[in-house]
Amino acid sequence: MDTDTSTQELLAAAACGDQTAWDRLVDRFERLVWSIARGFRLSDADAADVCQTTWLRLVEHLQSINDPDRLAGWLATTARREAISVLRKRDREVPIFDGPDEEDGDEDQDPERQAIAQDEYRELWNAFAALSERCQCLLRVLAVSPLKSYAQIAEALKMPVGSIGPTRARCLGQLRARLAAVT
Repeated sequence: MDTDTSTQELLAAAACGDQTAWDRLVDRFERLVWSIARGFRLSDADAADVCQTTWLRLVEHLQSINDPDRLAGWLATTARREAISVLRKRDREVPIFDGPDEEDGDEDQDPERQAIAQDEYRELWNAFAALSERCQCLLRVLAVSPLKSYAQIAEALKMPVGSIGPTRARCLGQLRARLAAVT
């Protein structure tokens, strides 16, 4: 197969088990899939998982691609959905306090300060875990995600852009109230 082979021909050959055709498809579109995964500012490992899952989805749907000329769009949409799925799964992870034996790397700090810091840390995460899933997702994305604009955040969380600021304020207010109730 030469470089002028159409996407339709490559898809048909790949669907019949032609490894060369599959390799050509991957070569043709791998930069697109990778750039979309990295556009969500995922770690290299998470971006690689998104890419791998996107290619897996293509293998699963090789026979059902209706318009091969739109394969780039199909791959882009699939990669976006997979990246958002990774972000959502990551947002559900809640750090757990391991206890007083947990090392914080600061051996110069006296034990009383370490105990206070660990208590505060545990209280913060307990208060955070008590928030709604929507609040947790939004606050995580705003605090640690490399998504730069409210438009990106709105797309990733499927929220209207205009509701991000007010929702953020409400969530932070709830977090403050929960922390104040503890002290």
